[in-house]
Amino acid sequence: MPHDLNRRGFIATSATLIASNTMRADAPPLAPPDKQPPNLKVPEAPAKTVGWAVVGLGQLALEEIMPAFAKCKLSRPVALVSGHPDKAKKVAAAYGIDPKNIYDYKTYDRLGENPAVDAIYIVLPNSMHAEYTVRGLKAGKHVLCEKPMAATVAECEQMIAAAKTANRKLMIAYRLRYEPFNMTAIEVCRTGGAGKLKSITASNCQTTKAPNIRLSKALAGGPVQDVGIYCINAFRYLTGEEPTEVTATAHQPKDDPQFREVPESVSFTLRFPSGVVANGDCSFGTAESRRYRVQGSEGLVEMDPAFAYRGLRLNVQKGGQRSEIKLTEVDHFAAEMDHFSECVLANKPPRTPGEEGLADMRVIEAIDEATKTGRTVAVRS
Repeated sequence: MPHDLNRRGFIATSATLIASNTMRADAPPLAPPDKQPPNLKVPEAPAKTVGWAVVGLGQLALEEIMPAFAKCKLSRPVALVSGHPDKAKKVAAAYGIDPKNIYDYKTYDRLGENPAVDAIYIVLPNSMHAEYTVRGLKAGKHVLCEKPMAATVAECEQMIAAAKTANRKLMIAYRLRYEPFNMTAIEVCRTGGAGKLKSITASNCQTTKAPNIRLSKALAGGPVQDVGIYCINAFRYLTGEEPTEVTATAHQPKDDPQFREVPESVSFTLRFPSGVVANGDCSFGTAESRRYRVQGSEGLVEMDPAFAYRGLRLNVQKGGQRSEIKLTEVDHFAAEMDHFSECVLANKPPRTPGEEGLADMRVIEAIDEATKTGRTVAVRS
């Protein structure tokens, strides 16, 4: 009997296994019939990319811009311009750039003979922006120039004119205009997300120690040009307006020799046609602060940090409810370079053309005059 029960149990178990392995005609397959799921999106290489020459291999270029090319879809590095040949060779080897495409500042104009170069990224001291932008445009290349655009309003105007004469595109590297947090803040402010805008405060401060090009007047350094410009540009892009007048004060300690040419700190107030009052401060002698706060009739918009390369945070408050807006970060430099590459390939105007840099430089010159005279200064239009 035990043997008989065991046998019947075995037969029953076998029947269950056979039934479980027999697929019904209408049953879905348990594995995709092909080697990959039909909804899997396979990336395709773009039909054309833009070849870039990076001019100036300082800290910003080496730590941020060159690594950003790995995250670009439309941009690739093909040439380097540097006054340090050994450094340039190392960078070229690291990024697979042909050594024959290494130039110095004497051979810079020969970029015009290189068909692999479509666009030039100027990452030089502020005082050199105008010269190398104009020369790059005359060489027949499109130019992306770091901010501030130049040392003076007159230089900005020369750069814009050179771009028009050469029929080439000129863009200023306002990276925050190409990343989602600041772009969202713009949308909230301009669409009434905080009600009617009333006031804005912004701070972009850090500690800067000599030797540093930012501390040289001859190289067009100074806290307003280097970090204060972020506050100025934010005031303009959050309001969508141009300021009409400026007041400002500067602190230049006489007992600190590293500030013998430029101020340590500058505070300024901008007034806008709508009535918005914007207060900004920038410094090379304080703990780090990179934030802004927009006060509206019905709420507020805060970014802290607002100007950093990474880790930006955006909070919006309205109707007593405060919430943090979560967004996916992007590489700021990859985003701005790919935008410019897209403009080159599609022949369309960039979001931050030379006129954007000119507008900021008009404000910077007004701030400089206000700190020297102690008077309210009208912003040129």
